[in-house]
Amino acid sequence: MSAPGDVTECAAWRSLVAHPGVPHLRRLFADDPDRARRWVFAAGDLRVDLSKHRLDRDAMATLVALAREMGVEQRRDAQLRGQVVNPTEGRAAAHTALRAPADQSIVIDGRDVVPDVHRVLARMAAAADRVRDGVWLGATGRRLRTLVNLGIGGSDLGPQMAYEALRSMVLPGLECRFVSNVDGADLAGALRGLDPAETLLIVSSKTFTTVETMTNARSARAWLVEALGEEAVADHVAAVTTNAEAARQFGVRPEAVFGFWDWVGGRFSLDSAIGWSLMVAVGPAAFGELLSGMRLIDEHFATAPLERNVPVLMALLGVWYSGVLGAHSKAVVPYSHELRRFPAFLQQLDMESNGKSVRVDGRPVALP
Repeated sequence: MSAPGDVTECAAWRSLVAHPGVPHLRRLFADDPDRARRWVFAAGDLRVDLSKHRLDRDAMATLVALAREMGVEQRRDAQLRGQVVNPTEGRAAAHTALRAPADQSIVIDGRDVVPDVHRVLARMAAAADRVRDGVWLGATGRRLRTLVNLGIGGSDLGPQMAYEALRSMVLPGLECRFVSNVDGADLAGALRGLDPAETLLIVSSKTFTTVETMTNARSARAWLVEALGEEAVADHVAAVTTNAEAARQFGVRPEAVFGFWDWVGGRFSLDSAIGWSLMVAVGPAAFGELLSGMRLIDEHFATAPLERNVPVLMALLGVWYSGVLGAHSKAVVPYSHELRRFPAFLQQLDMESNGKSVRVDGRPVALP
């Protein structure tokens, strides 16, 4: 796939920067009495209101034209097919396969990955039920009541955000704690008050070599061994990783290792095995509902025309504010206490995806 050209050379971009300016919102609503209805969009079962944003219909139409001129539809379709869209790293960004239905086919490097995804989901669900039902017991025969997820970046922010958001659905008597900071105070605080005999450690590291995560994992393992002995590790440690051999050397049983794939970016990994702590907490059925919700948005993104495609329109708003109006910051303000970790999750998601200084062809970006 050829790399897109310089956005500033597009005819639609020249029209955008020549836009006469944006009136106050009061004027926008006065000039368009139907704005409150016209600028509300449906994505799955979400109602997305864009009417309070500072742009008029002409500017929005020009932004959509810019997306078409830059080949957004073609690149979207290529990504969803599992094609390589990141030539710098030479790999697909196929996280939508993580919530694809079992009868769908997504081929990456000549292999249909959807059956692999569903095999891992089935293993995750079976293991989650064993913890929830009290079948997976600790070394002393006691029930596991606390999960401590050791990860960083997407291996921490996604599961923690979703756990806090869905806390009302967590199995009574079960708790998840999350550790990401290599400062030992973070781990000490998470382990404070816990009984090792009732604790399950989950080491979430794609390579099983991430310095921060493995430093915390070794410290947590030592805490466990000091209380219960070396032989207890197999009953009290699970791993989410692509490096099964390293997990085995750490003492994790094969049935407690859950894998994922190179085409899963960390910031998009909540619905992979990285979300196993969440699945244990809320149950496989609720986790499946989360995947179904993600799938609804995937289908909307794949099929809705750009003029009503909510992910595309929200991305174009970012282009408008930063590239045209010169805005240098944004705020995400959840009104729900349960969504208090959502801004931190979005910060990594947005910055790792959009905080780039070069284009896919390696040349510097033309806009800040």
